[in-house]
Amino acid sequence: MLIIYKRIRQTLTHSLLAIAATSPMVLAQGLGNSPYSAQGIGELYSPGNVTNMGMGDVGVSNANPFYLNLQNPALLARRSRFTVFEVGLMSQSKTIKQNISNDLKTQSNFAGNLGYLALSFPANTRWNISLNLKPYTYVNYNIQRTEAVPGTAYNAVYNYTGKGGLNKATFANGFRLTKNIYAGVEASFLFGNITNSSDARAQLSNSGDILVTHLNRTNYSDIVYKLGAAWRPKLNDTWTLNVGATYDPRIRVKATQTDIYQQTTLAGQAITAPDTLRLNSNALSTLPQQMHFGASLEKGNTLLFGVDVGFQKWSEYRTADNKAGNLADAMNVGAGVEYTPKPTSNRYRDLITYRAGFQYNKLPYQTNGTQLTDVNGSLGVSIPLGAYYVNHVTLSLVGGQRGVLTGTQIKEQYVRIGIGFSLNDVWFRKTVID
Repeated sequence: MLIIYKRIRQTLTHSLLAIAATSPMVLAQGLGNSPYSAQGIGELYSPGNVTNMGMGDVGVSNANPFYLNLQNPALLARRSRFTVFEVGLMSQSKTIKQNISNDLKTQSNFAGNLGYLALSFPANTRWNISLNLKPYTYVNYNIQRTEAVPGTAYNAVYNYTGKGGLNKATFANGFRLTKNIYAGVEASFLFGNITNSSDARAQLSNSGDILVTHLNRTNYSDIVYKLGAAWRPKLNDTWTLNVGATYDPRIRVKATQTDIYQQTTLAGQAITAPDTLRLNSNALSTLPQQMHFGASLEKGNTLLFGVDVGFQKWSEYRTADNKAGNLADAMNVGAGVEYTPKPTSNRYRDLITYRAGFQYNKLPYQTNGTQLTDVNGSLGVSIPLGAYYVNHVTLSLVGGQRGVLTGTQIKEQYVRIGIGFSLNDVWFRKTVID
């Protein structure tokens, strides 16, 4: 008996990274509905807003006077005299498929969440400030598997669940250094918690099984930074070139950890007192450096073509225990187009903005040595509202797939919908009396 539970306890202390990709039964809930959220700090939300979402998440080099740019702080300085307040809502429908012993298993789910709250206003003619709050990552998975306990005649049932995520409260500044050169910096308070729990029982009998439970909770709280730059030379009287770049440095994030073990009956009656291995123990987790580059061609406020490329060194990631996360370096490429028929027209239909985009992502997750990819296409439209049509409601739709049905790899097909509200007004006006 002691051997059985020692082996179970050893299994519970192992990382969930491989299990998330190879488990014969995978159930997940929440936005994204992904078992891969068991890895690292979870699934990352899109860095842009609903406007960028409709054009392949392109936004490192391009900005618009009526919408906020959440991807490059330098482009805040391209804002006009308007103060803008934005709200974004996200929802997603996803279908997960996996081959288990030549039997195709399928699961579907739908969920939604607040995407962001953001406010930007001019400090002066060359300096704009932004405050925003948005989720950064989410963790939501439920994994179950059954296997033989090595060295014994018994089977064990293992359950792994995870919930939580990280959020960012951001203070960003954009500066116009010269006529065509912009620089920006943002500081974000990264906070939140991730709870990973696992339990196991040896199948000895219907009534005599003992449940061994392990709970790990990690709370994160620290400041992270991002730098941005942009250049906007005019090519001729019609076309303008936009170039932008952002850099997130590798940083050690403060965290506290709690680990608890306990043995109970299947009915939940305690057999042993909880064994607290750690209680709010101080730790540090390493988040990787990230670099993003963008270029776009703009024809006034009528037509824009853009391409973004990003690199994330997730191989640098370390858990709060300073262990490698078994993640690979990630890369993404996005291309998008934005078109407004006649932005200076008085006709309503001429002021509607249309968008389309494509994105290819090489994800940090690996299954049996194969790195996952995500391919998606997007469409978007912005409808002007209010006095002078300076306010907008934006709808974006993204459809894509990641993973393929090869071996134990999981195939995910999803449709993501975003609704954004952009409200513009003029603050801090000086009253002039004639």
